[in-house]
Amino acid sequence: MDHQHIQVDLAGPAKALRAEIPEVMGAFARLSRSAMAEGELTTATKELIALAIAITRECDGCVVAHARGAARQGATRSQVAEMIGVTILMNGGPGTVWGPRALEAFDQFSATAPAS
Repeated sequence: MDHQHIQVDLAGPAKALRAEIPEVMGAFARLSRSAMAEGELTTATKELIALAIAITRECDGCVVAHARGAARQGATRSQVAEMIGVTILMNGGPGTVWGPRALEAFDQFSATAPAS
């Protein structure tokens, strides 16, 4: 599965929706920046949490966004795999499908992530 292709596929519809409801989409973007900002938890840890939720919600776009974010924030493949183990524990069977998708997405984005 080419996770970068998913990112490209979603860009156009997201841009069109942003044009229709700019206040809502702008507010969501501000919320995202605020929630993911460095704090007591590192941004990398927050990306791992978000990726776990993306697996649980079975959201390809979310997996792509947060696998990319985790890679960019310097999360390791081992950290992602360990997080997926917890997600499988808490989510059961669907975690065994979406967890590997998330790891594959992380692998694709970590190969192209700028050094932090």
